[in-house]
Amino acid sequence: MAHDHLSVQAETGRATLKLVATLLGGMLVVLSFFAGWWFQGGGAGPDTARFYRDVVAAVGALLLAIPLWGHALHSLFSGHLHMDELVALAILAAMASGDFQTAGVVAFFLLLSNLIESRTALGARAAIEGIIRLTPTKARRILPDGREEDVEAHSLRRGDRIAVLPGDNIPADGRIVEGASTINEANITGESLPVEKAAGDEVFGGTSNVTGALQIEVTKVGHDTTLGRVKDLILQAERTRIPLMRLIDQYASWYTPVTLMIAGVVWFFTQDMSKTIALLVIACPCALILATPTAVVAAISAAARLGVYIKDVANLEWARKLTAVVFDKTGTLTTGQLAVTRMMPAPGVDAAALLATAASVERLSRHPVARAVVAVADRARLELSSAEDFEEVSGRGVKARVDGTTAMIGRRTWLEAAGVDLTPLDDPKYAEPEGLSTLYVARGNRVLGWIGLEDRTRPEARQAMDELRQLGLRDLIMVTGDRWSVARRVASEMGCSDLQAEVLPQDKLALVDALKAKGHTVAVVGDGVNDAPALAAGNLGIAMGAAGSDIAMNSASVALMSNDLRRLPFLVSLSRAMTRVIWQNLILGVSFIIVVEIFIVFGNVHPMLAALLHTVSSAIVVFNSARLVRFGEQFEAHAPPARRPAEPAPSGRVALQPV
Repeated sequence: MAHDHLSVQAETGRATLKLVATLLGGMLVVLSFFAGWWFQGGGAGPDTARFYRDVVAAVGALLLAIPLWGHALHSLFSGHLHMDELVALAILAAMASGDFQTAGVVAFFLLLSNLIESRTALGARAAIEGIIRLTPTKARRILPDGREEDVEAHSLRRGDRIAVLPGDNIPADGRIVEGASTINEANITGESLPVEKAAGDEVFGGTSNVTGALQIEVTKVGHDTTLGRVKDLILQAERTRIPLMRLIDQYASWYTPVTLMIAGVVWFFTQDMSKTIALLVIACPCALILATPTAVVAAISAAARLGVYIKDVANLEWARKLTAVVFDKTGTLTTGQLAVTRMMPAPGVDAAALLATAASVERLSRHPVARAVVAVADRARLELSSAEDFEEVSGRGVKARVDGTTAMIGRRTWLEAAGVDLTPLDDPKYAEPEGLSTLYVARGNRVLGWIGLEDRTRPEARQAMDELRQLGLRDLIMVTGDRWSVARRVASEMGCSDLQAEVLPQDKLALVDALKAKGHTVAVVGDGVNDAPALAAGNLGIAMGAAGSDIAMNSASVALMSNDLRRLPFLVSLSRAMTRVIWQNLILGVSFIIVVEIFIVFGNVHPMLAALLHTVSSAIVVFNSARLVRFGEQFEAHAPPARRPAEPAPSGRVALQPV
């Protein structure tokens, strides 16, 4: 990170030095227009005044031209043709003809265009500079004896405990061990509303602690932090190129030779050096070169502002071509925060025994279902048994040995296939309720009952689905490993066009492959935990709630740092807007060159005017692209649900009532 910081400083320093030299050279060229009049007014003859005028203009022109000549020679020797060859030749021709003022003015405006390009290319790096500044350089580490010491933030290690006071930026990713506060995470998630955090919650380095004093146990430092991963994503996106940029590169190799040939033809038939120089100046494709990168940098900046990070800018171009979107249910269309709402013990089984057996095994899993079951057992203060030989069967359930007996928790079909006797639950009163996810619990070959869980849909998800349909995406498909009754409820609320339920991870992958085989451009949206194969298989893999999740950041091509699904239609709209701006820039650049060249050949456009017009066209392209930076400003942040602490039953235990 320090190396990148120095690199940005070095590039900015070089750009500043070029700007100073450009302004100094430009001042000398401007002074040359007054030098002849001043020296002639001082009594010098016309020839002497013209000599001093040419000397001042020549010094200014050389100061401006040397960087352009140097870059042109470097491009020629390295085998890469660039617009500087045309600029260098035009300036050299003007100097050879003795018109040093024209050479200076042309060099000034062309170098100014070059600087606009350089400063624009530094736009993404400037964003990284801002990210780097978010992370404090100092931290308050708490020693084992309770004392605090100020240390360098980069010296923190996993397991360190740090103190963060109100108003401080958090120096590393960690978990709150003491205290509660409001955290501003806008720089990572794009959510403008602060988030309430308490003991046990995760916090991210670079975010701002607003209200309370916290003690945090460090879990990630340096490049491994969420902010470090975000910085890497921006750098990775900056280094990539969209197909349209590669298409332009294919034509760049013959552009300069063709332009030189046209200039030679004009010189041959007109013998007018002024027209030839003007033609070379106006043909420099600065506006074309700026057309795409300026739009891409502006789009990346707009996306990052809302917590949308893109690994490869080619993925941003894929977004506009989408025809189908595959959504995971849990954690994507729903909150993923499951809650146990019903339990049905088998005949002769106590509800507490049913829950204790399930929680004893599930506490070894990190699945949202497992966390919900364990949370209820903790609230009920049940004594759990130790589990051995734990095994998680993807898409089916978990099993382990509890007190010497094999316990299984999962799908009914999985338990039946394992030989568990489920006949005690055949009575209609034990039937599964519509719309709930159910876990069947067995110990040995005896079924203990089932546990029903409910997952609520995200409040903003339906709006996002409606916006996607308005953008022309008709195939919005939900896939889930959950039961059909639950899936139908969620799909109905979301207005999905198709639904696949009770599928395994490999079935999700097969669905994506089938859609692509039909000619669809497919985006897969998931939480990145169990959707990695499908995310990788889609044309565009989008990970929801990627903040703090290494799995999500690694498996997807686009990371949505928040859980607000409305970022998805924003991404599609941004991609389309970026493409429109790029084509506007390219059409403007090409039309400008063609029209002005016609005026030069059949009219009388002086090289100075050509240089000015060239700079104006470049500035128009930059300002047109800059409009994208504000794209999505109307986007309203979704307010996170308020924290509602669990309320224990009056006796201090959660009432476990059979249904």
